Amino acid sequence: MKILANDGLSAKAITLLEQNDFEVITTKVAQEQVGNYINKNEIDILLVRSATKAGKELIENCPTLKAIGRGGIGLDNIDVEYAISKGITVFNTPEASVNAVAELAIAHLLSGARYLHDANRNMPLEGDTQFNQLKKVYSNGLEIKDKTLGIIGFGKIGKAVAKKALGLGMKVIATGNKNESAPVEIEFYNNQKIAIPVDIMSMEELLPQADFISIHVPAQNDYLLTQNEFKKMKHGVGMINCSRGELINEVDLIDYLENKQISFAGLDVFQDEPTPAVQLLMHPDISLTPHIGGSTIETQEKISLELANQIITLFK
Repeated sequence: MKILANDGLSAKAITLLEQNDFEVITTKVAQEQVGNYINKNEIDILLVRSATKAGKELIENCPTLKAIGRGGIGLDNIDVEYAISKGITVFNTPEASVNAVAELAIAHLLSGARYLHDANRNMPLEGDTQFNQLKKVYSNGLEIKDKTLGIIGFGKIGKAVAKKALGLGMKVIATGNKNESAPVEIEFYNNQKIAIPVDIMSMEELLPQADFISIHVPAQNDYLLTQNEFKKMKHGVGMINCSRGELINEVDLIDYLENKQISFAGLDVFQDEPTPAVQLLMHPDISLTPHIGGSTIETQEKISLELANQIITLFK
């Protein structure tokens, strides 16, 4: 069987697939030529990340396709329903990037709480001439120990963020379908484990309690957080979004940052990627990364191997 890994695949994964009699092609094909390439080369399996899209038209015009695999959690760039209706198997890698996204969310939390993002902008420019003034400005940071982190969305990534926050001494609360206490198991480097309960509640209950909020839900039909939700939050709350840019009304976010109702935001995702609004990019109270939550050296390897193992399970 032939596999087109159009957005790349690790050497270990390629070797594993070839050992199981799959032919792996890693030629990078332009989006508008993917369908033609699949048909010309009689590709059986298409593997993509976020760069390549597998919409209805491509699926309709590629009768040799038996499976489409997405390296990552979301399936936004695949017409899943139509693919399944054509008998094509669709799969993703829900485990591989969990830790990477969770670590980045915590990194943005710490960066915002201690003004690291802004200090790293201004120290190269003024550190040699305005050192004492900058020291005064950045000495008003917050410690996150004993603060409350509210996690909106308590799936795999939400739970991973909770574990790291609990390890840093924070209280964690999270959203869920019913009010309950859910144990979160933290595993340490020496295989010791400890379970700590996390209170689950509605978003309505969570918003006024949290000192910091981190979002970990899939794409929605509308904004999840707008001025209606912001006004229910604590004054000076910190906001982290490493999930989907469309979840936050960015115009409202800027307004609440300007009036200091929200003290800082950490954003890895944006409504208008790959051209985020300049008001966000230039704002001194926003810690920024270019949608790299699931992108680390370790994650790339894990994603590739997870894709390879799923293919072997499906077709061998």
